[in-house]
Amino acid sequence: MSAMRGFVVKEFHHILRDRQTLLILLLLPLAQVLLFGFALRTDIQGVRLVVVDPAPDASTLALRSRFTAGGTFRIVGVEATTAALAPRFQAGEADQAVVFEPGFGEKLAHEGQAQVLVITDATDPNTGATMQAYATAVIQRYEQEAAQRAGPRGVRIVPETRMRFNPTLESVNLFVPGLIALVLTIVSALMSAISLSREKERGTLEVLLVSPLRPWEIIAGKVLPYLALGFANVLTVLAAAWFVFKVPFRGSVLLLLGESLLFIVTCLALGTVIAAVTSSQRTAMIAALTGLMMPTTILGGMIFPIDSMPGWMRPLTNVVPGKWFILISRGIMLKGVGLGDLWQETAILAGMMAVLLVVAVRAFRVRLG
Repeated sequence: MSAMRGFVVKEFHHILRDRQTLLILLLLPLAQVLLFGFALRTDIQGVRLVVVDPAPDASTLALRSRFTAGGTFRIVGVEATTAALAPRFQAGEADQAVVFEPGFGEKLAHEGQAQVLVITDATDPNTGATMQAYATAVIQRYEQEAAQRAGPRGVRIVPETRMRFNPTLESVNLFVPGLIALVLTIVSALMSAISLSREKERGTLEVLLVSPLRPWEIIAGKVLPYLALGFANVLTVLAAAWFVFKVPFRGSVLLLLGESLLFIVTCLALGTVIAAVTSSQRTAMIAALTGLMMPTTILGGMIFPIDSMPGWMRPLTNVVPGKWFILISRGIMLKGVGLGDLWQETAILAGMMAVLLVVAVRAFRVRLG
């Protein structure tokens, strides 16, 4: 029993001596609970709404004001025809559209019936269904108010609904593109951080100082196998998405593979930075798990929509590389968009990669020096 007690005390002393690991274990869980407590929201706010109103009248203007009154919807554009809707949806500028038929107010006043079309981006099926329910509820409330004003004759507004990009509301179409980002984060960032920190702990990296290799060449030699492994994972995940889950693929395969390579290198650089600034393999593993995988899952928009998060938290999601890759993969696979619509996300991801590569090389130059 005394030997067991001594062993436990020794382990406690070992943990207390590793101040970096102890600090991560104490502070990161608290930070995650606070951040994720605000991030995990299922309510919908700030729905970007495009209104197609060929002939604005008192009725369409009144119904438009009902959409903006509650704060759930935000009108981002008013169009005269439906021709502008497809580019807006593909570019991610609109979440929903309300299309009034020509002469909406006149038909409502004389015929007692008019039609309105509600088009919803169903890339996220849960969010899409909720947005559709909110929109139809607004229309029904306005219909009730108009019916009370019309008296015994009454009025009726017939809402027609349509889902874009995921009409069957298959949840797998939402999660599979996000799972690509999660798998690449695990293989690239986590494994490279563990591998490099293990080599550093053993002292084998310092042995390379006697060789003519430069720091960036040492890093490249260590992470290139994980680059190949990550790319192989992309191929297997895409094959499973196509043949097993029947996820639609409407965009360019080559573009997605190129974007995947960009994200893999970004994750490898991030894992290298973690290995450079941590003192042990255990610390690197904890930092990679808590600092990369959880933000990718929660703050990257993989499960919970970013637009539903508090306003002060949304800018924090911009530093998560997985957010930009998830937007890219969903855009290519589900919406069929090209680089012309994804250039901003691609540029941000490329900028992150460049910065992280510079930081990784400089950090290891200092540590090896």
